[in-house]
Amino acid sequence: MINHAVARMFYKNQSPIGRRVRPSAPASLNVPWFTIVGVLRDVKQGGVDKQAGTELYFNFEQLTRITIGYGIGTMNIVMRSTLPAGAMSGTIRAAVAELDRSLPIVKLRSVDDVFAESIGRPRLLAQLLGIFAGLAILLAAIGSYGVLAYMVADRRREIGIRMPLGADRSVLRMVLSQGLGLTLIGVAGGLAVAFAMNRVLASLLSGVRPSDPATIGGVIALMATVAAIASYLPARSATRVDPMIVLREE
Repeated sequence: MINHAVARMFYKNQSPIGRRVRPSAPASLNVPWFTIVGVLRDVKQGGVDKQAGTELYFNFEQLTRITIGYGIGTMNIVMRSTLPAGAMSGTIRAAVAELDRSLPIVKLRSVDDVFAESIGRPRLLAQLLGIFAGLAILLAAIGSYGVLAYMVADRRREIGIRMPLGADRSVLRMVLSQGLGLTLIGVAGGLAVAFAMNRVLASLLSGVRPSDPATIGGVIALMATVAAIASYLPARSATRVDPMIVLREE
């Protein structure tokens, strides 16, 4: 049997069933040709962050019977059971010992343990990336709030002059539009840099696209909310101040 990687590479849109393959081996071993009888899903033997390679699967008894010197040094056996691995340990070791006492059992682990080990490094990188991303969003939110709040406070005298003229709502609308406009420019620049870094981010992610719409939408919504609050609260506070007090301070 072959995996999907072999089928895609050598047979593309054709059916590989019935075709013949010969595994690579020294000519002295005289390895025969094998007929493909099935296609299996790809298994990422090199890790979840690596592309699946081309693989051939053989019947163990058939392979050792018809080939000489083309043996298998190690073998992984998968068992399905409702019992935990610890409870099966003694039974498995006894069964192997009955076949051949010289056969060593190197590791006896559950599939969950194997999977956790295989994704250990990508998970650590993803957690670190998530922490730094969270800190970056927090700093961006605090910085945006500070800049917009200062911008509104700096125009306090202008707001105080407009207020006696009945410009309550127009002042709020003006401040909010300016704050959200600056935020939109910043978000657009940030998205451009993020898309430019897609290739770097892709190497650190597994099962998530660097341009994930939900993530990008959430960040845009967060920054827009922070900008709206940073613009609205100081402006609202300035509109409630007595214009005479503001003018005397100047």
